[in-house]
Amino acid sequence: MKHKSSWILYISTFPPRECGIATFTKDLVIAMDKKFSPSIKSKVLAMNNNSTNIYNYPEDVILEISDTDISEYIETAKKINKIGAIKLVNIQHEFGIFGGEYGSYLIAFLEALKKPVLITFHSVLPNPNNKLKKVVCTLAEKSDCIIVMTKKGIDILRSEYGIKTDIKLIPHGIPTVNFESSLKEKTKLGYKGKIILSSFGMMNPGKGYEYVIEALPKVVEKFPNLLYIIVGETHPVVRKKEGEQYRNFLESKVKDLGLQKHVKFYNKYVKLSEIIKYLKSTDIYLCSNLNPNQITSGTLVYALGAGRAAISTPFLHAKDIITPERGILVNFKDNNSIRDAILKILSNPALKGLMEKNAYSYTRHMAWPNVALSYMEVFNKYLNIKDKYEKSFPKIKLNHLLRLTDDFGIFQFVNYTKPDKTDGYTLDDNARAMIVCCMHYNKFKQDSQLNLIKTYLDFIKYVQQKDGRLFNFVDHNRKINLDNWVDDAHGRALWALGFLISIDLLPKELKSEAEEIFKKALGIVNKIKSPRAVAFIILGLYFYNKAKPTSEIIPTIKMLADHLVSLYNDNSSKEWKWFETYLTYSNSKLPESLFYAYLATKDEKYLNIAKLTLNFLISITFENNRFAPIGQDGWYFKDGHKAHFDQQPVDTSSMVQTLILAKEVTNEEKYMKNAVI
Repeated sequence: MKHKSSWILYISTFPPRECGIATFTKDLVIAMDKKFSPSIKSKVLAMNNNSTNIYNYPEDVILEISDTDISEYIETAKKINKIGAIKLVNIQHEFGIFGGEYGSYLIAFLEALKKPVLITFHSVLPNPNNKLKKVVCTLAEKSDCIIVMTKKGIDILRSEYGIKTDIKLIPHGIPTVNFESSLKEKTKLGYKGKIILSSFGMMNPGKGYEYVIEALPKVVEKFPNLLYIIVGETHPVVRKKEGEQYRNFLESKVKDLGLQKHVKFYNKYVKLSEIIKYLKSTDIYLCSNLNPNQITSGTLVYALGAGRAAISTPFLHAKDIITPERGILVNFKDNNSIRDAILKILSNPALKGLMEKNAYSYTRHMAWPNVALSYMEVFNKYLNIKDKYEKSFPKIKLNHLLRLTDDFGIFQFVNYTKPDKTDGYTLDDNARAMIVCCMHYNKFKQDSQLNLIKTYLDFIKYVQQKDGRLFNFVDHNRKINLDNWVDDAHGRALWALGFLISIDLLPKELKSEAEEIFKKALGIVNKIKSPRAVAFIILGLYFYNKAKPTSEIIPTIKMLADHLVSLYNDNSSKEWKWFETYLTYSNSKLPESLFYAYLATKDEKYLNIAKLTLNFLISITFENNRFAPIGQDGWYFKDGHKAHFDQQPVDTSSMVQTLILAKEVTNEEKYMKNAVI
């Protein structure tokens, strides 16, 4: 049987079973399918808690194993071997979800399995005894790769277990959440005017909530509007053995301390949407876990990912991610330490705000789409797939662009997701925004984009002076800075105007207005020598000429392209095939403009130099199958070193556009491969 897609099989607990690993795996599966389906699809082998428990699983769960029956492990492995669509197995490992001592039944499964297998360790226990060490080492030996979520996990596996298997670090995933103050969500939940502390997760005695509760009386004295919300039901395993003993103990402590108005329990297995609501309403997140060897905490990274200051006990994962810039580490079982930390943050709003911003910034690489990409990068080393797969791209949304734009134009800076109006506007940003909206309209024909296009076009007209120059900076009072004319911004605006004029479906009045500005701005082209400005202008002229061919345009394209050729001849060498003695920003637009010059003139010299310089740029900016643009913090000078930090996002979009054009012009597949890498 020929399968249209290839499958990755995840072995884990899975909802509706109530378990943190189940939730993690579900989130990972969703993120992977959003990125890579239908070429690569996710399937699940669900681990059941002995043969008496039955769950109504979704259709992606294609196999099940009872954790206490070792024969099922072996038979299921044999079934997997016969399913050709399964190309790789990823085990989401936690010791408690597999049978045998320290989950040793999993070894029998791996011995029977004939597929590539990677294990994600959610727990890495330090100071192992001989039996634990033997089980973990055997699992590692029978796996192609191990994934852990913290650097400390790698250190322990290497130094204390002596594991030689390849180990990769991929952080715990978090939902994508906007950075917002807690007030909005508090109001929705009916907690307006309250200071909210929160903790969430499945309740068990290892949470240490009693020490937080004991810390509150002194805090409430100073902040009488404080409310501590504990979200989550009792863990099913704990409830089966002990009932609600721990919860009853906590509720009694709350009564004894007279905190009934200040501590609330939300006794429910919460969905992700509910978790996000409570985190958004939170002022300080509290993680009081008692296990010093805990290597992963999904609840803690969720809180940081929502931009919340955190107070945590110093278990292994917390020590990795909680710094004084993001929160405070407190002593285990120490209510006084917890009390002092809460008071320190609540008494210093500036400190609290800084912690929130730092927490949010730090966790951006942990968002599920980024974690999915990291998993696929590791999977690709072991996937047995002959046919290439195509990535599934997310739906294009312009919500953020709309949020940053007022009736005058788009603001040049933001504070996370909100516009920073104090620094005003730039021509550069409005030209970029107009290109984006024109591209979007050309593809989707949504009339809602016409208002945005008109706004950006009006801005460009606003900054144009009588001599045709287009000025870049406009302050928040809409006053143009006439002391600083930027030729790159002028060139980018000509590119945007030319592109607008080339789109057939746009209203004629918009195109006529753009053409008037365009022609006036062309009057000073002879004075512009900056390579990037020249490149941007060539792009604008190419698109304008497509819409309105005239005898003047081609000679102007040739004049500008020849200037780039002369720069290349003056500065290039055998090792340095570039137009300047340095690489800065929007580098790919230089070879891209020569591809367009070739299309307009059919002059082979432009094509040859375009390919030479683009290939040179690719050799520098692609590292280990990833695009790594030149960092602004130092750039890259000839005979120097490439800066790796503070890269500009515009470089990524520029390179993608250039690579796609290069594929169209040359028909060389390598360019498209790099464009979608």
